[in-house]
Amino acid sequence: MVSLAASSLSVLSKPSLILNPIRAISRISCSLSSNSAPNGSSSSSSSLEFNITFAPPTPKPKSKTDDSFQFIDQNTGGQLFIPWIVRGEDGNLKLQSHPPTRFLHSMSEAEAKPKKKKVSVDKRVPEPPKYSKAARRFYNENIRDSSQRLSKVLAAAGVASRRSSEELIFEGRVTVNGSVCNTPQTRVDPARDIIYVNGNRLPKKLPSKVYLALNKPKGYICSSGKKESKSVINLFDDYLKSWHKTYPGQPKPRLFTVGRLDVATTGLIIVTNDGDFAQSISHPSSGISKEYIAAIDGAVSKQNLITISEGTVIDGVHCIPDAVELLPQQPDIPRSRLRITVHEGRNHEVRELVKAAGLEIYSLKRVRIGGFRLPSDLGLGSYIELKQSDLKAIGWKS
Repeated sequence: MVSLAASSLSVLSKPSLILNPIRAISRISCSLSSNSAPNGSSSSSSSLEFNITFAPPTPKPKSKTDDSFQFIDQNTGGQLFIPWIVRGEDGNLKLQSHPPTRFLHSMSEAEAKPKKKKVSVDKRVPEPPKYSKAARRFYNENIRDSSQRLSKVLAAAGVASRRSSEELIFEGRVTVNGSVCNTPQTRVDPARDIIYVNGNRLPKKLPSKVYLALNKPKGYICSSGKKESKSVINLFDDYLKSWHKTYPGQPKPRLFTVGRLDVATTGLIIVTNDGDFAQSISHPSSGISKEYIAAIDGAVSKQNLITISEGTVIDGVHCIPDAVELLPQQPDIPRSRLRITVHEGRNHEVRELVKAAGLEIYSLKRVRIGGFRLPSDLGLGSYIELKQSDLKAIGWKS
């Protein structure tokens, strides 16, 4: 019979082992003995020994990664750190427990700059009108300030040009609401104010804006004066006679040309009663190009083209054309033709450019203003009304 009770009691009976058994006991040997046989034969003794060892586990050797980086900092009570993989100055990747400096700088700058809120606007869905048509019409007729300068109102009503209207005001021949007005800058509204010029009442409604393209014939001057017998405005007599049928209740407009063409030049010219439009198109600062076809007496050499392209001085300003081109010779046209494009629009600019090159112009015709070209089927002295798309092609930004 095997018994371990004696050995267990002998071990636990020692006072030193009871106090600190794990540290004191480093090695314990136990033996088991058996002295009886089952059949009553002679006794034989045998023993088995067990070795019990109490020792901590052998620590594992640390790798190179564990030596260079630890995820837990023992100095801060075992706080867990997130590893950062960065590229060092030598170009190799390494692990570190703190973020890189450039990352901290970018984070601080991002916090300093406030984020702009993105406003999502669906352009496909049009916004509904805020007010009805009746409300807008009532606002335009009763509340909206539609006043203009007195000289501009007189010119728009067809009384005279703006400069001549100012002379009428200075002479005291204009009254506003029963009082003589001597200031052209006075703001008036013809629909509300009572305006008299030379004893004649100014109509409440101003004429509609008119835009016409004329193929100017030779021998007509671009002047709206009544003393001129061959003015381009005389070509619109039939148009003005039928004005009241087309626009009933409106006064006749005072027409004038946008810019000028000399008496010997033919081609495209714009006629209107809109002063703002005329000022915007004809002013040199607009940069609107104008194309001319010049028929030349005699042959045109390469040196002549170079001289024209270099420009010349006109009124103290050196003017250079945008383009100069010698057109191909045609069998039905014996003379050489030049296509010259300018944008400044100074007086006799094309003629002066050709004259400076030692050439003489036989005929000159303007065929284009901006992006609007003179219709090929429009005869001399004929005109057409311009559409809104034509005005945009010319360069008008309303």
